[in-house]
Amino acid sequence: MPTLSEVARHAGVTPATVSNVLRNRGRVGAQTRQRVLDAVDALGYRPHLAARALAEGRAPTLALMVSSIANPFYPEFALAVERAARESGHFVIICNTNEDPQTGRAYLEQIAGTLSEGVLVTNANLDFADLHTTESRGTPVVLCMWERPGEPPGLPCVAVDFRLAGALAGEHLLGLGHRRIGAIVGSKASGIHAARYQGFVDALRAAGAPKARVKHTPDTIQGGYDAARALLVADPTLTALFTTNDLPALGAMHAAADLGLSVPGDLSVIGITDIQLARESRPALTTVAVPTVEVAELAVSLLRELIESSYGQAAEVTPSAQGARAAQAGHSTQARADVPMRVSSAPQLVVRASTGAPRPR
Repeated sequence: MPTLSEVARHAGVTPATVSNVLRNRGRVGAQTRQRVLDAVDALGYRPHLAARALAEGRAPTLALMVSSIANPFYPEFALAVERAARESGHFVIICNTNEDPQTGRAYLEQIAGTLSEGVLVTNANLDFADLHTTESRGTPVVLCMWERPGEPPGLPCVAVDFRLAGALAGEHLLGLGHRRIGAIVGSKASGIHAARYQGFVDALRAAGAPKARVKHTPDTIQGGYDAARALLVADPTLTALFTTNDLPALGAMHAAADLGLSVPGDLSVIGITDIQLARESRPALTTVAVPTVEVAELAVSLLRELIESSYGQAAEVTPSAQGARAAQAGHSTQARADVPMRVSSAPQLVVRASTGAPRPR
């Protein structure tokens, strides 16, 4: 494999000039720049990323921490992050924690600041103390999909109003005429889906509807299946199920089928997020869509700003069209001057075939 020095000799320039051309830095004349690029092409030179990171103290990569790559949401989000990062010349390292804080801590210790310039964190079950430690060592951290915009986490973040998402789901079922509604929450009572469930409860309370039967379950298809079956066996009069995520909603539809119930004829089911499987299920799942691509773009943009500011340079931000529109619409805010928070555009109800009016009984 050719080296940078060999490229420099071939082009008749210094290694520093080759480095400046490849990084688009410094003042290099047009003819000299072209000679360097021609030499790169002729020799087939490719930069050694690890060596560059060691030499410069920074890497052209970002780390994305996810709780489970088996959850279909995270590959979809990772794809959006990768696209946004690539536009800024970065690569993305996916760090799958399997919801294990110790695994997450190991990733932070081994990758943050060495193989990656900054860290994006989804719901990866990480200890905030570990994230603050990573920050204190000079590696910026941005939380993605923070679910409570009114309760800043004390770390830079991109927030989504998931309480509103839960309220929209509840209002949709109520608007169809449902009053006997069960709720499936894909986390513990105090877990990450608490805001979604609270929004749903707010909608029922505002309408004077009866309280929902509720089951807390793992955020999986199987968890939704088990919770739905338990709710429907305990109370056969239920006409609708609200779930805090799409995977449990899909499981709930499977349970309904096994119990001989049609969706939506006998039972309406609604989820939150709008993953690809929600569109492809039969019946297609009614859900409250969150702006996944926009959140990814805002998160990468914010992380780049923090990275550049950490090097004492002015941030060179080129937000996506969606991100720019969000900022123009007043979606950008701050919890404190030194801890930025950006709030995405609002979740949107997407009505499909899994919800309908309850049958008269």
